[in-house]
Amino acid sequence: MTHILPEESQPARQCDVRLLALDLDGTLIGDDLVISSAVNKAITAAQNLGVTVTLATGRMHSFAEPFARNLRITAPMISYQGGLTRALDADEPLHRAIMPRDLVDEILRWQIQRNWETVLYAGDDAYVANARHPRNFFFDNVGECCIRVDDLRDVLHDHEPMKVIVFVEPENGTQVEDQLKNRFGRLVEVSRSHARIVEANPLGISKADALQRLANHLKIPQHQVMAIGDQDNDASMLAWAGIGVAMGNASVACQSVASWVAPPFEEDGVAHAISRYILGS
Repeated sequence: MTHILPEESQPARQCDVRLLALDLDGTLIGDDLVISSAVNKAITAAQNLGVTVTLATGRMHSFAEPFARNLRITAPMISYQGGLTRALDADEPLHRAIMPRDLVDEILRWQIQRNWETVLYAGDDAYVANARHPRNFFFDNVGECCIRVDDLRDVLHDHEPMKVIVFVEPENGTQVEDQLKNRFGRLVEVSRSHARIVEANPLGISKADALQRLANHLKIPQHQVMAIGDQDNDASMLAWAGIGVAMGNASVACQSVASWVAPPFEEDGVAHAISRYILGS
């Protein structure tokens, strides 16, 4: 994979970018959940130029909080695949989307019949019933607030559902995604956010929708927004942003809509993208 643009496609001028949205997994962090020193320094340099930096993740808001604090992010942060936009210490979110309880109940019943390993996000927590993986698997893939229950449908009595995810084997992910789309595609947003995760989110919700709403809130025009990501669920965000950068390890869908393909995560692709489009180096 080449990381060179055609001659007619030149990087944006220094400081043209005013809002930078960063995906977490596979973009900012790997399995060790660590942001590299080079990437951290590049983000700080962008902030010093006045660029507003935010996170845009499918993870829970609480999972993303430590990374946002580490990066000194003060802008509203996008989580739950775009279902929640909220600043770290804000009393109220900028935007919050929930799924109808009766619809989620139907989805859960349907998934139980297929014996899928499912996680329900509701309120500020994540819940799992038929867990087949050890606790550290859920910590790495969901976050520390994963609560085990006997029946996920019982959670709906007292909590508002945010989204549902299914853990899959990578080779079966497309099949599970297609089944969910065929059955519920007109009622929810189905996307692949990880090799092992297929998600169902509120209809009309995406990272692109959330990023557009945030940019409008900050009064930043589309052409001055830059987004970086690596999975199918990032593709809409990259397509909407004035500058969309796909990581070198990104999915085909993500790379196909990108303005530029950066080096992969292991080579600090985010730092290269910031240098190219923001720092002018």
